[in-house]
Amino acid sequence: MAIDRVDELALSVVVPVRDGVGFLNRCLSALGASDLPPGSWEVIVVDDASGDRSADVAARYADRVVRLPAPGAGRSAARNRGAEFARGSVIVFVDADVAVHPDALRRIRDVMAQRQDVSAVFGAYDLMPAAPGLVSQYRNLLHSYVHRRDAGEAVTFWTGLGAIRRDVLQQCGGLNEQERLEDVEFGYRISARGHRILLDPDIEGTHLKRWTLGSLITTDVMERGVPWVRLLLQGRRPPGRATLNLRGLERLLTGLTGIAMVALGIGLAKGGDPRWLLVCGLTLAVVVGADWRLLRWLASLRGWVFTLGAIPLRLLYFGLNVLAVGLAPVAVGHARRVSRVTDLPPNGVVAESALRVGEPQSPIAEGLLPEPLLVRSERTTPVG
Repeated sequence: MAIDRVDELALSVVVPVRDGVGFLNRCLSALGASDLPPGSWEVIVVDDASGDRSADVAARYADRVVRLPAPGAGRSAARNRGAEFARGSVIVFVDADVAVHPDALRRIRDVMAQRQDVSAVFGAYDLMPAAPGLVSQYRNLLHSYVHRRDAGEAVTFWTGLGAIRRDVLQQCGGLNEQERLEDVEFGYRISARGHRILLDPDIEGTHLKRWTLGSLITTDVMERGVPWVRLLLQGRRPPGRATLNLRGLERLLTGLTGIAMVALGIGLAKGGDPRWLLVCGLTLAVVVGADWRLLRWLASLRGWVFTLGAIPLRLLYFGLNVLAVGLAPVAVGHARRVSRVTDLPPNGVVAESALRVGEPQSPIAEGLLPEPLLVRSERTTPVG
């Protein structure tokens, strides 16, 4: 549904996609089922040089399809390019593997209309992840639990289902296209400029992603853990209450898990010394016991059989945190070495979007990538 008039509360929904033909149809169909009144929002799909038919799927639903001709521009670049083509005064980012609830866009609009002090808002996954299996269900429910637990003011942001006022997006320069944890880093920049961010878990979407143990480990270490610790080591989190995965309890349980891992290593090195193995076991038992709120919540949704199966995954999560803490200083040191060679800042803010007037710092703006191609949509399926 195209925007009939560009008023102060018009929404532009930006959906980045790369090889997402398996779930993009459901994502865009869900947007089409929104109960937000027609004429006040639009859908822009940005295809990051997909090798499948994602652009063809998008053309059936979207008001605009933007194709990035150079492969591998990345999700942040895709979101920034979509925002540059947007007409609305509120930019809503939705991941291509998220199916928003019918009231999600309306709730975003209501927040932006009723809370003029709020510059950005983001939601949460719902309690019914699409993919079956212990790993997928646990991982998606964990995300949902954290966002529900920390509802209210936040110092971070989430682009899976999040909205920001267009003028604030421009003022803050868009998403950092070189940052792996781009939404969190962007939230830190938003907060550092004095803007208020709201986490509203009533703004919901169903996550369509299927997780495997391998993808969980890779994401938690390389895509989340190491970049997050690096941001903290660089002092880039603004002052304020700890939210999401930075609460004191999470840090304590990560530390205890680290102690358990050291005890296990010593015990094995000493030929299975039962004293050290006992220290390891008791420490892990304390970790599990201290995490009882999450475990009780999981049991209320899926039962205790599921929850018992999730305990090893939860311990793995804390163990991966320990690994991330160990690897992050290496990443920071590498960034500093690169900065000395290239004269670029070690914090990695080298490719913010050309959304910032007068500071064209994106790869496209600097001529490193070709300009995106706007494909006029021949949409056949009504949206909005």
